[in-house]
Amino acid sequence: MGILQNIIAVIVVLGLLITIHEFGHFWVARRCGIRVLRFSVGFGKPLISRVDRHGTEFALAAIPLGGYVKMLDEREGPVASDEQHLAFNRQHVLKRIAVVIAGPLANFILAVVAYWVMFMAGTTAIVPMVGEVAPDSPAAHGGLQNGQEIVSVQGRQTPDWNGVNLALVAEIGTSGHLEVSTKDRQGRLETHQLPVERFMARQDPPEPLGTLGFTPWRPAVAPVIGQVLDDSPAAQGGLQPGDRIRSVEGQPISTWEDLVSRVQAAADTPLAMRIERDGRDMAITVTPEGREQDGATTGFMGAGVGSVSWPEEYQRTLSWGPLGAMGQALSRTGEMTSLTVGSIGKMITGLISPSNLSGPITIARVAGDSARSGLETFISFLAYLSISLGVLNLLPVPVLDGGHLVYYVIELVRGRPVSERVQAFGLRIGMALIASLMLMAFYFDIMRL
Repeated sequence: MGILQNIIAVIVVLGLLITIHEFGHFWVARRCGIRVLRFSVGFGKPLISRVDRHGTEFALAAIPLGGYVKMLDEREGPVASDEQHLAFNRQHVLKRIAVVIAGPLANFILAVVAYWVMFMAGTTAIVPMVGEVAPDSPAAHGGLQNGQEIVSVQGRQTPDWNGVNLALVAEIGTSGHLEVSTKDRQGRLETHQLPVERFMARQDPPEPLGTLGFTPWRPAVAPVIGQVLDDSPAAQGGLQPGDRIRSVEGQPISTWEDLVSRVQAAADTPLAMRIERDGRDMAITVTPEGREQDGATTGFMGAGVGSVSWPEEYQRTLSWGPLGAMGQALSRTGEMTSLTVGSIGKMITGLISPSNLSGPITIARVAGDSARSGLETFISFLAYLSISLGVLNLLPVPVLDGGHLVYYVIELVRGRPVSERVQAFGLRIGMALIASLMLMAFYFDIMRL
């Protein structure tokens, strides 16, 4: 069922993003007086198609990994003399630039609209409160303490953990100090300087909080079973959802963390447990399965924790009116665009490992997970993916919109177009680059599985 949900989620997400992107090209082309021959979502043989009164074919094709808008163009075939004024190649260079840039721009507009809806509806956030601080860590050297709320990182406001993580990820590769401002339970503000050296450089995946040496504050989680995997050691031992673990090998268990540490330390070793089920005390035995993790064997029993209830004082609702939400949406879109551009630059310079590249398999998994996590998470993921698509298409790589944009800007400056030979050469290079990136993304997707 999970795989099916992932497939449906990725089809919905990619289908929407591709349609919006191509509609940007289509809409501006029509307004510039260019004849559009086909608007296709997907590649390959059309599954469904229809032709409108302008002679444009709208098609849904079999391979849902892209799309295209085909315009009348003398470089792609003969054009009747009475229609030459409708051909793309006959338009002024500024019109061609407008058509090319309209696709990525449509993706940024979609992101703004998605964030605007999300911020107007309101989001429930967890207050970014510091939990445990590791000794001799950057957080410890900077003076962070348990119970302090993080209010800003490098001058960027952080109303929730999402804000903290985004601010820290933007600092990948930084050496020197990270400025973190906090306030304590009495409201006293304090500024901390956390020493870092090539912060999170080449980490896969990046772990901002772990690298700085602290964890988020979390409420004590009761050792109550929420789910049990089929055919797992927990299921074989008789554990059921709703069971409360009272003791393991005679030692009292008061929190979920206590249970996890006991299980992880007992790979392939039977554990005698006392549990409470429907008010009755019972004895069972579970033998955690040994699994290799980070070079060590760790116990795993295949049970998940029940729902966690956060105290109201550690939650906040973030919501705005229509105008305020639009300001927040524009700001978040700008932040995510800057983060995406910066990440690409850092990947090129080696600060971010190329193994962080993601392909359709990872996108499907994340799309499915975000859909299951709720509408807010799904909308946020959709907006971020739309921004990523917009940024990637603006890269100055032939084949992509950004590559065509470079050619047209050169034409605008020189007063004449780039030669067909140069464009053909660039096309081959661009296709090779895109094919290489796709292969790398598929490889890292498979490795993550």
